[in-house]
Amino acid sequence: MVQQLWNEEEAKKIESGLGELVYRSNLIGSDRAVCNWGGGNTSMKTKEIDFRGEEVDFMWVKGSGSDLATMGAENFTALRLDDVRPLLEREEMSDEEMVSYLSHCMIDHSHPRASIETLLHAFLPFKHVDHTHPDAIISLCCAENGRELAEELFGNRYVWVPYIRPGFTLSKMIAEGVAANPQAELVLMEKHGLVVWGETAKESYDKTISVINEAEQFIAEKRGDQAVFGGEKYSSLAKQTRESLLAKVMPIIRGTVAYEGTPMILTYDDSEATLEFVNSQDVNTLSQVGAACPDHLVHTKRIPLYVEWSPSEDDVEGLIAAIKLGVMNYQKEYIAYFERNHNDGDQMFEPSPRVLLIPGIGMINTGKSLANANVSGALYTRAISVMRGTTALGSFVSLNEAESFAIEYWPLELYKLSLAPKEAEFSRKVAFVTGGAGGIGSETCRQFASLGAHVVLADLNLDGAEKVATEINETFGEGRAIALKMDVTNEEAIQAAFAEAARAFGGVDIIVNNAGLATSSAFDETTLKEWQLNMDVLGTGYFLVAREAFSQMKAQGTGGSMVFIGSKNSVYAGKNVSAYSAVKAMEAHLARCIAAEGGEFGIRVNTVLPDAVLQGSAIWDSAWREERAAAYGIKPEELDDHYKKRTTLGVHIFPTDIAEAILFFASSKAEKTTGCMLTVDGGVPAAFTR
Repeated sequence: MVQQLWNEEEAKKIESGLGELVYRSNLIGSDRAVCNWGGGNTSMKTKEIDFRGEEVDFMWVKGSGSDLATMGAENFTALRLDDVRPLLEREEMSDEEMVSYLSHCMIDHSHPRASIETLLHAFLPFKHVDHTHPDAIISLCCAENGRELAEELFGNRYVWVPYIRPGFTLSKMIAEGVAANPQAELVLMEKHGLVVWGETAKESYDKTISVINEAEQFIAEKRGDQAVFGGEKYSSLAKQTRESLLAKVMPIIRGTVAYEGTPMILTYDDSEATLEFVNSQDVNTLSQVGAACPDHLVHTKRIPLYVEWSPSEDDVEGLIAAIKLGVMNYQKEYIAYFERNHNDGDQMFEPSPRVLLIPGIGMINTGKSLANANVSGALYTRAISVMRGTTALGSFVSLNEAESFAIEYWPLELYKLSLAPKEAEFSRKVAFVTGGAGGIGSETCRQFASLGAHVVLADLNLDGAEKVATEINETFGEGRAIALKMDVTNEEAIQAAFAEAARAFGGVDIIVNNAGLATSSAFDETTLKEWQLNMDVLGTGYFLVAREAFSQMKAQGTGGSMVFIGSKNSVYAGKNVSAYSAVKAMEAHLARCIAAEGGEFGIRVNTVLPDAVLQGSAIWDSAWREERAAAYGIKPEELDDHYKKRTTLGVHIFPTDIAEAILFFASSKAEKTTGCMLTVDGGVPAAFTR
């Protein structure tokens, strides 16, 4: 049952009017079983003083592109009702006319465009109106015998409206249906949702919750002891097995759904409800009927991809083959669907699935960002809930192909998508940065995130990495960065980190081999332990990270970029740093070797050679500072000035300088560059490459 969340004490603290509408809307949106992400709309009619100082009838209604759960007062639009109501006398009105007309009714053009369903609210004579997409109600509205069931449940208290796309005609049908039934307390929109109303904000909210719970109880009684989704066909694989398989197949999926090279970010769901559905007898039939609600279509497409596979931890190759074949066929069928239904000017979306259902494993979702992939998953979770309810009542029905296309490519629905920020250089890309908590690493991660990337910060210093990841998520959106503890000298830890990156985002596109340390000793005082430490971290560590990344990039089949952080000492024989310098030289040559092999797979490998980046560096806060100062015969506090003076340009080198070089190599600006070294040291003549 849906929980009643209204808190009278909280409500009393809110200013009457728009504040009440915001409070009510947030409560409704907070439960996704009541209202989809981004869907539904609310309104309130009131009297306000206009710019002339005269009292007029206003209506506040949700603005297009907002989400009820998080919207504030700034997301609502106010319109003059005296200008809107006369439209009820019209017989017809196109979407374009409606949008244009309503723009002239706005009291403030800085407000967002009014909701697609504004007229639905305006035409009803009630002060407060709520339109939602509750799972239980849509279960009823998507049942083949839905109207008969509604009669049984609600008697004469409801108005049934046959499916029609939102807009003028639907709004008028609802208004006329309510006017014709004085007993009406709610409207059921076939294959769509619920409309209720009240004279107060609480009355309208309470009605939403009570109607939903009536439907929930009705469905539970009808279900009785019948098997859900026809009963279980497959058993779920063990959690550890699922995660292991996901790490292997998500890069494959990510590469396969990257239609014409356009990457996607992936996420997955293996909740009990999802596994119950994907393992069921009826999943293949039910999942192919169509969307459970028009609001789902833009984010989930009309149908998901059901991967034909009998769950087995020993059949990874069979799963990979089934995924590749399934995605290829899905793309072909989607292109054909578009060709059958498109109008002049329609631009086809990526034809790859947004939802993949895999028996024994769960659901995988795709999107241009993790946020979008999560929305796809959240909406399909709602679809599963709807189908669970509908199949207890009868047969599940959905929009037909033409109706689905009309929603998926509806200009008014696409307008919402246009409100999202434009994609940046690294949108849809995943960057994996070792030493992510350090000065260069953390600044690199911030810059990647600022240009759209999703970021994995791998570091021995997990607390430091988590702090940077939290900062990035707070600035650029939850889920944009994850922090992992990883020792670059530990092969198993590296494999586990890349597996986690695959599960978190689907794979990697960029790696920055940046983890480091530095030691300083005269050559004849350099111990085997010191030599081996440099070799383990800066040599073997870079090798292991690059090898794992190379394998994952090959599996994706979409290319990739590696950037090694070398040093001025990669090409300069520094005094008292033979171990460090020798391994740094090896790093640079290893990068060139990988570049030579990576070309045929579209994997580019380049190296940045910094020098004396003291700011934010754990290395320079260690004994290294004292050791380098001693090598030059100066005091440690004089080291910054010493390095500045020895550069040709007379400058300090900061983490942001190195980060910008890294981003250049990883960007499209360097897409034809590989095996290259770029020195960022202010110009140290002894280190000029020859």
